[in-house]
Amino acid sequence: MCRVLMVHVSGFYAWLKDPRSQRALNDERQTKLIQQAWTDSGKVYGYRKLTDDLRDQGEQVSENRVARLARLAGISAQIGYRRRPGQYGSKPAVVATNALDRQFDVDEPDRVWVTDITYIKTHEGWLYLSVVIDLFSRRVVGWSARSRMTTDLALQALLAAVWRRKPEHRVTIHSDQGSQFTSREWQTFLSQHNLDASMSRRGNCHDNAVAESFFQLLKRERIRRRTYLTRDAARQDVFEYIEMFYNPKHKHTNNGMLSPVDFEARQQKLNEAGV
Repeated sequence: MCRVLMVHVSGFYAWLKDPRSQRALNDERQTKLIQQAWTDSGKVYGYRKLTDDLRDQGEQVSENRVARLARLAGISAQIGYRRRPGQYGSKPAVVATNALDRQFDVDEPDRVWVTDITYIKTHEGWLYLSVVIDLFSRRVVGWSARSRMTTDLALQALLAAVWRRKPEHRVTIHSDQGSQFTSREWQTFLSQHNLDASMSRRGNCHDNAVAESFFQLLKRERIRRRTYLTRDAARQDVFEYIEMFYNPKHKHTNNGMLSPVDFEARQQKLNEAGV
């Protein structure tokens, strides 16, 4: 029979042990990777971000393939931070124009900040993390972590940035259209602290790619390697990652392979020297 089918004997017995094709086996393996990446994101990532995550792990995979496997596994993205329909309405209260327009390279510090929110899983439940990043150096200039995803979470991160940096001129703060950033409290804070709002187009995560990239980095380098029993443990780990590693030590190609702190220090010396 093996001679008639032109199949090698060893291959035939291997097929008997597992008759599934190599493609089916790869589908199963990569579906597990997709499910893990989706879970790690707080079950909010869509196929594009999931594709990036798999490629970061060394997988050679297309967006179409990830979309197909995700769909078969019942995985779908949560776009933005939607309010509950029927309770608050379906449209944001305030929407600013996309003034940033994906211009992520900035020549001076404290000219453009970006902000966003992500989820961190603990045995106590989700810990929500909001960060504010200066596009000039990619430095996290403010952050806040709490058990609830409220406007106050985002405001505390922005307040920390204002307190730390004390900008002397107007700063553009770019966000998505989540309810935290379209609230009256958020808009009032911006007007009182010399900040101008910019917002991504609805459902377009690439308009805030720098913040998204930071969250992917945080999860890949730190969160996925840990199991947090409590929110306090996760919050402490986030503090150590941001303040003791990412800002002072993490090298960025955008900064000429300098950390955000070192890049700002070099720029300060150049300014003092009149260069």
